[in-house]
Amino acid sequence: MNLYFKTKRLLKLARWQARRAAAALRWGVESQRRLPRVLGNAMPKSGSHLIIQVLQGLTEIGPFVNGGFPPVNRGEDNSKLPEAAILDNIRRMRPGDIAYGYLQARQPFISAVTAPGMASVFVYRDPRDMIVSHVFYATQMHPGHWMHRYYTETLGSMEERINAAILGVEKPGSELSDIRTKYENYLGWLDQADVLCMRFEDLILQRETALNRLLDYLEGRGFIPRVSRSQAIQAMERAIRPARSGTFRRGQPGNWREHFTQANKELFRLRAGDLLIRLGYEQDDAW
Repeated sequence: MNLYFKTKRLLKLARWQARRAAAALRWGVESQRRLPRVLGNAMPKSGSHLIIQVLQGLTEIGPFVNGGFPPVNRGEDNSKLPEAAILDNIRRMRPGDIAYGYLQARQPFISAVTAPGMASVFVYRDPRDMIVSHVFYATQMHPGHWMHRYYTETLGSMEERINAAILGVEKPGSELSDIRTKYENYLGWLDQADVLCMRFEDLILQRETALNRLLDYLEGRGFIPRVSRSQAIQAMERAIRPARSGTFRRGQPGNWREHFTQANKELFRLRAGDLLIRLGYEQDDAW
């Protein structure tokens, strides 16, 4: 890490400590000590920026602190961190801290995010919408994305790009796992009783119910609200500002229907198998 990013990191650490001190002064040191450490976890292009905005709303209803750090699995320069560094970032969190990341459901991450004093929220999304979001992000929003050149120079249509995201790509420099494998790496979170699993779609379409679930979960882990439930939900809703996310495009559930061709559907069924049924998005293959 060069001097710029080292300096940036040091400044963020100082800001984090200042925010913790301010929250403790406002709400009380003991109140802060009782709080869980809160980690928002998601698959890429599946609601990570939405959940971190929701969690930021907690700072208005209790002594929670958003340190403003990158995802726990990324460095200040957006580089992928080794396992040991990721674990260090999680273990550095103190009561009331809020962080987010993209952690697969495997050890040692499972043990780290389900440790005593942790509260972990995993957000997942309809795989078809995730694919569409990924393709648009890589082709239109992030020219530096590792799939950009392949999608824009090798493939010539949206149908081809969706097929590539379904099947995966093995081209050197543009490697991409197939959709089934991608989800299998994260599905284990659904089996963790100590992890709150939430659908991206529920946070959009059934937001009040979803936020009530989140508050119930946090209260079960030591959070004692100082405001009414309705005030708490309003605070979290105010924190949701999609346009402030650098990856925001549309984010509406069911958008895949505008882009999947019949051929895309058939290929998805073939490669993904019962994935949609397991996730609760379909009851059978007749979609």
